[in-house]
Amino acid sequence: MNAFMLALREIRNNLLRAGLTTLGIVIGVAAVIAMVTLGNGATQSVTSQIASMGRNLLFIAPGARRGPLTTATTFEESDADAIAREIPGLAAVAPQVQRSGVALLGNRNRPTQLTGTTDPFFVAREWPVAEGREFSLSEVKGGKAVCLLGETVRLDLFGDSDPIGQRIRMDKVSCEVIGVLAVKGKSNFGQDQDDLIVMPLHAVQRRFAGNNAVSVIWLSVADAANIPRVKQQITDLMRTRRHISPGAADDFSVNDMQEISNMVASTTGILTAFLSAVAAVSLLVGGIGIMNIMLVSVTERTREIGIRLAIGARARDVLLQFLVEAVVMSASGGIVGIILGLLGAYSLSRALALPFIFDPGIVLIAVLFAAGVGVAFGFFPARRAAQLDPIEALRHE
Repeated sequence: MNAFMLALREIRNNLLRAGLTTLGIVIGVAAVIAMVTLGNGATQSVTSQIASMGRNLLFIAPGARRGPLTTATTFEESDADAIAREIPGLAAVAPQVQRSGVALLGNRNRPTQLTGTTDPFFVAREWPVAEGREFSLSEVKGGKAVCLLGETVRLDLFGDSDPIGQRIRMDKVSCEVIGVLAVKGKSNFGQDQDDLIVMPLHAVQRRFAGNNAVSVIWLSVADAANIPRVKQQITDLMRTRRHISPGAADDFSVNDMQEISNMVASTTGILTAFLSAVAAVSLLVGGIGIMNIMLVSVTERTREIGIRLAIGARARDVLLQFLVEAVVMSASGGIVGIILGLLGAYSLSRALALPFIFDPGIVLIAVLFAAGVGVAFGFFPARRAAQLDPIEALRHE
């Protein structure tokens, strides 16, 4: 306690110098905490957005996942029917075709995405209907021009009025609005998921695409533990249906959203660790600054050290005094850095629309690391002070 009080007195007597000395520690700790906190927020944001697309979700897309780009053969509705019929353990299978177009209502218009699919799409994507209803069987089979609106399209075309039962035009096709989808928000790529119109698959194929092609097949697996098995069974089935010879590469890909989420989270974690390591370099610079100032302090206080040793202070008392002073400076810089880092991370999280994830572990590590810097870089000056000869120290002017 005596050494601690002496350290506080010395820091108070040279407050400006001590503040400038600890600035490197403050910046380093603040930068590391801000980077880790923002990285955790970005990781959670991405994973939650991917999860919002649906649990245990798979999608099959034409084209190989790896290798040279080739012309991809699209799917047919019969492929989705075969998967639903022959692969056990699936909660939903939904073929999809997508086109861009312009939705019109009176003098209002909005460029948007038109999605043609079937009712299992809402189950696979966990996308309930907020108002109205889903497609009826006759509407799906007959390709009737009915549609469900995403929330963004509804607000743009109808504002606060009720769209159910109203008719809009999608390009040149008139369709009846039978429902409004629940809000999904932005995807992990920044795309507005609610900016779409959903129509029956056959309606989009006949009236817009002019063919029976299916661009994507969405699947929801009932049990997450069965996803690897289901992926392999789907791969085997699609290779058979697409007449791919043994040893030849697939001309399609079966994508697991959880796999994509883990990959993105891993990439974000590596980037966060790299940025944090770069920011931590300033901690090393701050430690060198503390060592420099402590060496200057030993030189300035040589006579004081000689008096203390002459009246009975032991070498370890002098060592402890200077070591505690270095630790107090670095630890106080660490505390200030933690406060600034958390405030900065909170402000940036709000600005970037990311969740603020408080990680007590990184705060504890920052405090311990800052104190460790004080011990590591303060030991040499403290040891030098403790080894001074009392007679020579008393002669020092």
